[in-house]
Amino acid sequence: MGHKFAELAFTPNVKAEQEAQGSRASYARFEVGEDHHDVLGPQEAAFIGMRDSFYMATVGETGWPYIQHRGGPSGFLKVLDERTLGFADFRGNRQYISVGNLKSDDRVSLFLMDYASKTRLKILGQARILDPSDNETLKRLVLPAYRAQVERGLLISVEAFDWNCSQHITQRFTLAEVEAATEPLLMRIGELERALHQRGDGGA
Repeated sequence: MGHKFAELAFTPNVKAEQEAQGSRASYARFEVGEDHHDVLGPQEAAFIGMRDSFYMATVGETGWPYIQHRGGPSGFLKVLDERTLGFADFRGNRQYISVGNLKSDDRVSLFLMDYASKTRLKILGQARILDPSDNETLKRLVLPAYRAQVERGLLISVEAFDWNCSQHITQRFTLAEVEAATEPLLMRIGELERALHQRGDGGA
């Protein structure tokens, strides 16, 4: 009961370490009350829809974790409903580690980062590879304007999520964000340069 992410992530060993470090009392409050943080709301959907990348962790048969970066145009990770995410899996280096890991363990952990606003969303879920014959669902995942080869679709059933604090997240900005922020400055510089040029012509 209570915070679903805490229910899944706070194992006995984790709770013991919280107790040893003095944080157990505050986190114990997460485990009471009605279930929450297991259904994506408007805030989560909006945040996910703006991301152009995320990190996905899987675990192989040997027990070793593997983290993969997935990228694409903003919104390529789609919220299909309040408990389901999906994305088109574009061809990469063809190692297929994540796909292979999912054959034996369908559990995944996603990290979604917004470095500019120092915001992080963690999601725990169960992933399955979309059946190639499921054309209707695949159509909802593909991005016709994005020139990349789609090898498969992946669906993720959301089990829990949690927002992290901004502490220790270093701000970073994409090229598009930098260009948007500097465009007014460049326009103003252009206006001033033209004004100086006109004054120079007039003085001659």
